[in-house]
Amino acid sequence: MSEAQREQPREHRRAGALLADAAARARAGAGGLVLLRGATGTGRTTVLEAAADAALAHGMRVLRARCSPGDAAVPFAAVLQLLGPVPEFEQSGSTGSERELGALLRRVLDSYADESPLLVAVDDVHLADAPSYRWLVESARHVDRLALPILLAVTERSQYDIDPPTPGFTHTLSPAHVRTHTLAPLTARSAAELVRAEFPGASQAWIDGCVRAGAGSPLLLRALLHDLGAQGDHPAVPETSAALYPGEYQAAVSWWLDSAGPGTSEVARALAVLDEGWDLNTPAPVGLGPPAEGLAALLAELAGADPARVAGWLTATTGLGALHPDPGGRPRYAHPLLRDAVLTGVPVARRRAAHRTAAEAMLHGGATTETVARQLLLSDAVGDSWAPGVLQDAVSLALREGRTDDAVAFLRRALEEPLPDQRRQRLLTELGSLECAGRESSAGIPRLTEALRLPGAPQDRVRAAMALGTALAGRGRPRAAVDLLRAVDEQLADEGDLAGILQSASALLSEQDQTVRREVYRRLCDRAERAPELLGPATRALLVRYAATAGLTSADDAMQRLRALLAEPSDPLTEPFLVGTAAAVAQWADELDEAEQLVERGLAGQRPGLLHPMHLALLSTRADIAAARGEYGRLPAEPPLLPDTGPSNAHAHTLIALVETGRTAEARRLADGFDLREAPDSWELNRFLYARGLQRAAAGDPAGALHDFLECGRRQSARKVVSPVVTPWRSAAAECRLALGSPREALALAEEELRLAREWGTPRPVGRALRTLGTVTGGRRGLELADEAVRVLRDAPAATEPELVAALIAQGRQLTAAGDRARARDCLREAAERAERLGALRLRTRAEEALREGGARRAAVVRTGSGSLTGSELRIAQLAAGGRTNTEIADLLHLARRTVETHLTSTYKKLGIRRRVELRDALATE
Repeated sequence: MSEAQREQPREHRRAGALLADAAARARAGAGGLVLLRGATGTGRTTVLEAAADAALAHGMRVLRARCSPGDAAVPFAAVLQLLGPVPEFEQSGSTGSERELGALLRRVLDSYADESPLLVAVDDVHLADAPSYRWLVESARHVDRLALPILLAVTERSQYDIDPPTPGFTHTLSPAHVRTHTLAPLTARSAAELVRAEFPGASQAWIDGCVRAGAGSPLLLRALLHDLGAQGDHPAVPETSAALYPGEYQAAVSWWLDSAGPGTSEVARALAVLDEGWDLNTPAPVGLGPPAEGLAALLAELAGADPARVAGWLTATTGLGALHPDPGGRPRYAHPLLRDAVLTGVPVARRRAAHRTAAEAMLHGGATTETVARQLLLSDAVGDSWAPGVLQDAVSLALREGRTDDAVAFLRRALEEPLPDQRRQRLLTELGSLECAGRESSAGIPRLTEALRLPGAPQDRVRAAMALGTALAGRGRPRAAVDLLRAVDEQLADEGDLAGILQSASALLSEQDQTVRREVYRRLCDRAERAPELLGPATRALLVRYAATAGLTSADDAMQRLRALLAEPSDPLTEPFLVGTAAAVAQWADELDEAEQLVERGLAGQRPGLLHPMHLALLSTRADIAAARGEYGRLPAEPPLLPDTGPSNAHAHTLIALVETGRTAEARRLADGFDLREAPDSWELNRFLYARGLQRAAAGDPAGALHDFLECGRRQSARKVVSPVVTPWRSAAAECRLALGSPREALALAEEELRLAREWGTPRPVGRALRTLGTVTGGRRGLELADEAVRVLRDAPAATEPELVAALIAQGRQLTAAGDRARARDCLREAAERAERLGALRLRTRAEEALREGGARRAAVVRTGSGSLTGSELRIAQLAAGGRTNTEIADLLHLARRTVETHLTSTYKKLGIRRRVELRDALATE
């Protein structure tokens, strides 16, 4: 094999070997015909040129001709390219018959063969003029019959096109007299070798992109590499022709299409138009038969072609590598760059019209809603009622699957259709809500404002007002939000319950500013005294919540009133406020299971495309429930730092979880991530102040912690939030006062906390307050208070587990101080074991320190078996054993997938197993 042959793609080497063998036979006096067939761009010309060069090197005379459509009108144009000027032909060309002229030209060929063996190389014989074509066929018979030293090497385009082809060159020749080879498209391996030879330092990802854009065609691949090479470095393979220079790839694609004929070009461009509207995650059209068959029918309709021929073209072009089946089996262009190059030159108006036609054809053919909608995204307004209906259905599907960006795109397109005001109002409300929630578009609030101005049903106006109010409050403008809702409330004064809903929304949004909150609740309380019959159930529920935070009611009374309100029939617009308010109070009342059910009910009832004041409140309550249970793995993964909006309740819970699980460096980073002097005044800031106080206390900074706790208390008191069920800042501040040598101030804080906790009357705040007061008091009375704290919490539901651990540690320390070291060791060892199961490293460390201070060794904590699993590990392991995937568990528990994987890795070690399938048995046998 020559060096030139070795440089050829492997798909060309076999053809080259065939031509080399035939040339050797011709030199030995036994010529013949070799037909080299292949699709456009597969390298027929390259192989033929290499064979001609090899023949010259072996002393053969080479006659060449390259046929083209422009020569079709000139008789014997191709033959004259081969033979050169023939004076006798010129003299008799106008008078002789084709038979006579052909015989004359064949005698010239024979004379050349008498001088030396010949290679007659004819490229693209299918484009030859008719007389030349017939002459070449007859010459093949002539060479075979006379055994002349002539190798006739002919290339012919052989490809499945929409227009049926004419019979091939060898149609009238005996197969025994022809040696035929069909060039295959480049394999991915061969294409990668070509790319690597041209760009040795290219990355594998870049090479793979080139291979896909080359689509199995040496022509397209070399053109692409030429364009990319002109750019100097190795940029990413572009997806548009406009990003390529100097444009050799585009020219190659255009030639490829022109060679295929107008019918094939029309189908190829129609497919490219459809491909624009498809997404990799969009299923192939259903109802149109199998993917390829349904697509063939649709393309045939768009291009005016025969469906059977289109189906064959799709199959053949997929085999060549220009098309690849997507996961649904639908043929698509191998690379976006190839699709874009096919589309170049198709006017935009024509493309948009084709998308509209395709959408309607797909709709009538039973394609999926989203498949139709994606075509509509690229069309002009349809003007028929079916189009906005399809787009709205696609929005609903996208939101159910969490694809917000897709939903936004469908909504924007739907608004381009002519719509009645009421429908436009609903779409604007949904789109504005999604844009505000995404925080990437400034159009959200203007859209919601426009929606509110449009005439519509009162319920739709309420939804638009609540969405706009929520957006304004979320951007730090609670005053504007409340004023807006009050104005709409006055406009809907005659609508009864709807006005009450806006009052409830105002109360929730006012939480972002203590001054606005005081004003809103003052008005609500005044109305409750003057005209209670005018208050709707949602407003009454919020007043119960207000009384709970103000220390004006007990947990039993609050829950009784809320359960009664929940039992009453309610308007769908009212229910989210009822359910969300009841969930928050149930969480404070230690009814965590009931609270969790209410949260899930409330979230399930939320329309995912609409901003609602209660949505974030429900998510906050969910996090509160997880924190109360000590399920630190269920708390949000560290949220992004957004200093312009200030810390959120999610940041506060994350900070506490980091502290409790011993991740001190991460906790310090999060605590220091905000300049609280610039943070907007809100209840979430107060929560974060409390959490930062805990972080500072755990880090050994009682003075800094005391500052945060007292500031939290000052702000809460200004909001008339005095109950410890929200933020138990007094207990935390009392411990700091004690550490700083101010027992009198500590005692006052602890006693006030216990008084308020007893008024509320649930185990968690009472147990916490008893434990703190016992620590501050000390002595026999202190021990009695610690014992009482443990009894209260031990008899309570499992939700009080973190507080029980803290109480056991306080009791153990009191017992050690009283000299009862044996009982102290039992308390502290129990505390350490419970903290281990919770994954609460801070509490476990405190228990171990107390044991050492009392002169005892800590009993070894069980570190194997299900008893060694933390609460989070056990919950995740049970879900995994039940067949849930890591992604499903992460979604269910609102964790990062990495967190789930980390917990499972730890679980496998503790259970002594290696595979997921062993989880069920390992948990069952413990």
